[in-house]
Amino acid sequence: MTAPNPVLAASFLSPQWLLLLLAPLALLGVYVVLQRRRPEYAVRFTNLDLLDKVAPKRPGWRRHVTAGVFLVALAALIVATARPTRDVRVPVERATVVMAIDTSLSMNATDVAPTRLEAAQEAANRFVDLLPPSINLGLVTFNGTAQIAVAPTTDREAVRRAVDGLELGESTATGEAIFASLDAIDTVPDDGTDEPVPARVVLMSDGSRTVGRSEQAAAEAAIEQDVPVSTIAFGTPDGTIEYTDETTPPTIVPVPVDEVSLEAIADATGGSFFTAASEAELSEVFTDIGSSVGYETEQKEVTPWFVALA
Repeated sequence: MTAPNPVLAASFLSPQWLLLLLAPLALLGVYVVLQRRRPEYAVRFTNLDLLDKVAPKRPGWRRHVTAGVFLVALAALIVATARPTRDVRVPVERATVVMAIDTSLSMNATDVAPTRLEAAQEAANRFVDLLPPSINLGLVTFNGTAQIAVAPTTDREAVRRAVDGLELGESTATGEAIFASLDAIDTVPDDGTDEPVPARVVLMSDGSRTVGRSEQAAAEAAIEQDVPVSTIAFGTPDGTIEYTDETTPPTIVPVPVDEVSLEAIADATGGSFFTAASEAELSEVFTDIGSSVGYETEQKEVTPWFVALA
């Protein structure tokens, strides 16, 4: 994966040295004044007819190049003295992302081709490839219950195999999925410091909770652990599935996507809320999340750039 391009920031470790930039500005002013006075001297002491025969071509702008390069070099050295920096986003050590995927029967709806589940699997695998290798990635699946399919690890193949092997089940335990994700984060080994593991949960679901602990209780637990939960409402309002069991004939059941409860989880925990109605949109959401989680901004000094320019 290619990390996001660093952004050049206008910051300096020793900004007081930038006052010296007044010196090249003053030299530039002196140079301009002297250049304006040169024609006066030329007209005063030179025979114009003779000058046109001896030097019919004037040097023009090229005679200013040397002075311009000198002033740029001087300015670059002064900027280097101020020790400029740029902001660089780098992966956070021990950063952990837990991906929670809804595997309830409603994920068999075909309003997202070929089905919601298959589209989610495709997008989730792209998300696996997107994260930096140093970030721990875990997988939680949930329908009537929630389970840790893969504890947070840097083994991407283990996560891919688990994503490819997802199976559907009855009911939706959204709150339990968040609790299981928090448990998965707790399995990350301690590095010997008291610093908490920088972590985030990315929960994708299409329906309302039907069993288990409430989303509110789960959100409160996430807040207590300082873990943002970003949620993705996946599907359309027109989704349906065909449901049957031993005692019920086949029935068409509406399974509209539930955006309200998922948005409330994200708002409460400080995460981000997304909607996606196709595999392409879901992949775009995962790309957006993957480019932001697990990074921190550090200042990197770029003084050598300006010294080399000078």
